[in-house]
Amino acid sequence: MTTPPNERAGSVVILAAGLGQRMRSARPKVLHALCGRPMIAWVLDVALALDPERIVVVTGHGAEEVEAAVRALGHGSRVRFVRQEPQLGTGHALQVCLSELGADPGVTVVLYGDMPCLKPATARALVATQRARAAGGLALLTALPDEPRGFGRILRDARGAVTGIVEERDATPAERAIEEVNLGVYAFDGPGLVAALPQLSNANAQGEYYLTDVLAAFVGQGRRVEAVEVDDLDEALGVNTLAHLAEARWSLQLRILEAHLESGVAIEDPATTYVDHGVEIGAGTRILPCTVIRAGVRIGRDCEVGPFAQLRAGAVLEDGAEIGNFVEVKNTRVGPHAKAKHLAYLGDGQIGARSNIGAGTIFANYDGVQKHTTRLGERVFVGSGSVIVAPNVIGDGATTGAGAIVTRDSNIGAGEVWVGVPAKPLAKKAGGAGGAAQERRP
Repeated sequence: MTTPPNERAGSVVILAAGLGQRMRSARPKVLHALCGRPMIAWVLDVALALDPERIVVVTGHGAEEVEAAVRALGHGSRVRFVRQEPQLGTGHALQVCLSELGADPGVTVVLYGDMPCLKPATARALVATQRARAAGGLALLTALPDEPRGFGRILRDARGAVTGIVEERDATPAERAIEEVNLGVYAFDGPGLVAALPQLSNANAQGEYYLTDVLAAFVGQGRRVEAVEVDDLDEALGVNTLAHLAEARWSLQLRILEAHLESGVAIEDPATTYVDHGVEIGAGTRILPCTVIRAGVRIGRDCEVGPFAQLRAGAVLEDGAEIGNFVEVKNTRVGPHAKAKHLAYLGDGQIGARSNIGAGTIFANYDGVQKHTTRLGERVFVGSGSVIVAPNVIGDGATTGAGAIVTRDSNIGAGEVWVGVPAKPLAKKAGGAGGAAQERRP
């Protein structure tokens, strides 16, 4: 999608230096996973939607991990990193970016690495507001939450113009009663921001430099300040605890599920269905309750998945394939109209069209050192309780009997029937219909 010129930013700064002590985790806060990707990836989506000339990510705690994770997302050429050591407030975080921003960074948007639910459309509306109604000044996001949760309050004059922000800990009882809060997301006039940052003071109880003081400076200079209220309060979620992380995950999960529903995917019970970001599902497919579909999965049209199924990275279901109760599929391609309906593990495999995988089947793909592949042709029938030790190839139309243990490199030929422990091929019946099946030694 092309971003209209009036919604483009010159620069985006993402603040991602915080320790996140309340998460009770050694992992950097912005790297906690949400629907199959690190939290900061959702924020980078917002930044990229503004089509900026530069994206600056401010790192601090776990800087090397955060920077490596951002590069792994494939945005290395678009992103610049700045270290904030020590962390002396949001204003200080912007101060350390001055060398990257230059004298005129254009409209400069400030985002937070722990606000994953903010929508790209909201950020574009913020930039459009700054350009149209606050040129030379700034626009900021506000909300009217049921519980302020420590947010600063928006101060307005008798005409309704924004005049300042007061932090909750500094607010009077009357100011704490103000319902409108500051979300900390801004679109600044770039040159004005660059000029104001060196003037910030840390003469406060915390000894920190606050970005809200730039707003005060703009008001003092007569620059226009416009507020953009967020209607969807989920966008205001800031993740500071694991409970907040769970809230954010559910909000993002609903968006993912709604997008699939709108695309023609029948999700029987969204409340018990987990689908990660980036999963592809074709129209006409049915997802049954208690199903988990992880990132890196592709599902064709008219498939059925679940209930109680898990598809992991590398699972590909071609049109009409069926994965049922308590089946786990990982790094395996399931061909058109092939089925695994009950209690199976299919890891590192290729399954041909219209093959049937019996209950209790295991692709034993790991030998303790390496993973190996199992390849099944078309119309293969795998009997219940079979274990196929990889690497192995089973030809078109072949069959394994119930409970068969197919040892590695057995390579069953087309149309053959193998049974037993270890599995061995059966000869064709001799002497017509009354003849006994004879075991054929390989």
